[in-house]
Amino acid sequence: MPTPRFLTLDDVAEILNVSWSQAYALVRRKELIAIQIGGRGQWRVEVDELERFIQQKYAEARAGTVPERPAVPDGSGEHPEQDVASTPSATGGRRRR
Repeated sequence: MPTPRFLTLDDVAEILNVSWSQAYALVRRKELIAIQIGGRGQWRVEVDELERFIQQKYAEARAGTVPERPAVPDGSGEHPEQDVASTPSATGGRRRR
């Protein structure tokens, strides 16, 4: 069987070892180029595009241009400062008051 040209977002998520939601977010932000196929608009990523994306991330890492924190979901780019002791992981899943 020949190597497939296109991958589903499930395939992409498995290859990158991320969740489907994270793979979809990459597509939504146009960091990873994908096309929609069919009436239900299922996303497909060309194998070459995924390889380009991976190589780009390695180049960013080598150049030191990788952001220290991921972007905030609201898209503002600002990161509210948070006391480490108040984070759920620092308090066993509960916030301290």
